[in-house]
Amino acid sequence: QVQLVESGGGLVQAGGSLRLSCTCSGSTSYSMGWFRQAPGKEREFVAAITWSGTNKYYADFVKGRFTVSRDYAKNIVYLQMDNLKPEDTSVYYCSSSRETLGLGSPSTYNYWGQGTQVTISS
Repeated sequence: QVQLVESGGGLVQAGGSLRLSCTCSGSTSYSMGWFRQAPGKEREFVAAITWSGTNKYYADFVKGRFTVSRDYAKNIVYLQMDNLKPEDTSVYYCSSSRETLGLGSPSTYNYWGQGTQVTISS
């Protein structure tokens, strides 16, 4: 069984930074993804990293601003978010999958965290 707990959300001004953490219990042999969901909108892909860390994927709207990484010793996956914009306001979720392909789709993932709120003020 895999359990995921996100942390690091909060309120920051536009242009600021946040680092989200996803602490994982259970196997580390999973690809990890970050998604976000704003009220009234569908959950959308943000970033993903394969279990080996070799491949990283980003949604176009975060390329150059967000960085996904993982610390195997601590079993934590990070999402460094820089140059934040008001439209980044959302609940951010981490997720895990045994797959290495199709990581942009929520249906690929087997486990989800409870989410952490990120609010960007203009």
